Amino acid sequence: MDNRYGAFIDSELTVGRLGNGILDGMTFAVKDVYAIAGHSSSAGNPDWLRSHNPSTEHAAVVRQLLQSGATLRGATHTDELMYSLGGENHHYGTPINPRAAGCIPGGSSSGSAVAVASGSVDFALGTDTGGSIRVPSSYCGVYGFRPTHGAVNMEGVIPLSPQFDTVGWMADRMGVLQKVGEVLLGSGRMTEKVMMSIDGNLELNIENGREKNEEEELENNIQKKMRTLFIATDCWDLVDPKDVRSVLVNGLNQLKTGADHFFETEIAPEGLKVWMDVFRELQGSEIWTTHCAWIEKVEPFFGPDIAARFSWAASLAGKDHSIAQNKRKEISTQLRKLLGEDNCLVIPTVPGPAPLRGGDLRQLEENRSGAMMLSCIAGLAGLPQVTLPMLSTNGLPLGLSVIAGHGQDLRLLSWVKEVWRRS
Repeated sequence: MDNRYGAFIDSELTVGRLGNGILDGMTFAVKDVYAIAGHSSSAGNPDWLRSHNPSTEHAAVVRQLLQSGATLRGATHTDELMYSLGGENHHYGTPINPRAAGCIPGGSSSGSAVAVASGSVDFALGTDTGGSIRVPSSYCGVYGFRPTHGAVNMEGVIPLSPQFDTVGWMADRMGVLQKVGEVLLGSGRMTEKVMMSIDGNLELNIENGREKNEEEELENNIQKKMRTLFIATDCWDLVDPKDVRSVLVNGLNQLKTGADHFFETEIAPEGLKVWMDVFRELQGSEIWTTHCAWIEKVEPFFGPDIAARFSWAASLAGKDHSIAQNKRKEISTQLRKLLGEDNCLVIPTVPGPAPLRGGDLRQLEENRSGAMMLSCIAGLAGLPQVTLPMLSTNGLPLGLSVIAGHGQDLRLLSWVKEVWRRS
């Protein structure tokens, strides 16, 4: 495996296909948080690697892909315990962005984005909690997809914040992105029951079961077009500079051709920073709950930015998060009602091109905040989001995103593939 761009922590890892299907002949890589039988995942940190045994079986989604004809080729780098959006790892270095010289690749699925952008594999698995598929996809100029929360099996994936964690994937062609979606999302009918628990946390119960007419119903669903396209003006106001906005508007105009109506709307009158702060608080609190026992036992060494982030997460322990939980419920209800089954929201994936490598902690945090004000939207409501690659006037990758209604993953992928193909 060609590792000239530093995408892989283990470029020799290979698992042959376990069956035949729509992914025959394709190769894929996995972020180093997925269980692969006989492989020890690092989660981006040497102390995690030394304190965990090799996996005894493949993660559920890895098995699905292998059974559909794909071959696994390599484990890719990730930011430490997936708690970053930059892609710069203190221990293992920074994968090289093949499409933006001198710029960060984005994280935490940095290696997966670079593996796809460099042409090393046809597609790659990552994870997305706060933007870790969407941000590196945008920075590296590839297609990326974060599914509805709970729609894809997370068995065998190292968690960060389970109430937001999703499997995600990237590809250099929209058709491949959709095919992976058909494998991971189309294996069973998803009947969902969403409830709000007593403490305000969103819970998603999913039952999978085949019905006699499942394939026909699935085909009918994914062929439906989007009725209304909403343009979130407060999201677009974050784009800088103006020439970036003009490029993204061209992509927006292309998407408009595939909808019956389009309207401008402000989705967060209280400000997207308020939404981001709600997300960060709930995510940070759960991250500490998820990993505090391991941190206190092993006392791992983290890079400066990750250490600061975990220290902040620890400060949230034992605090009352009911206000943030209630705000999340309000935001989720608002967005799910707005989008329904056949509407979508179009936003920039991130405010602009990938920042330069080597920024100080202040600059890293500014970049992270700008990205999270946009990426927290789908995260708070558990919605599916696809990011589409574009190029700025100076040739740097940009990302344009479409967010669909809850559970409308396959419809979103099918519609975008059809509309984006018209250019």
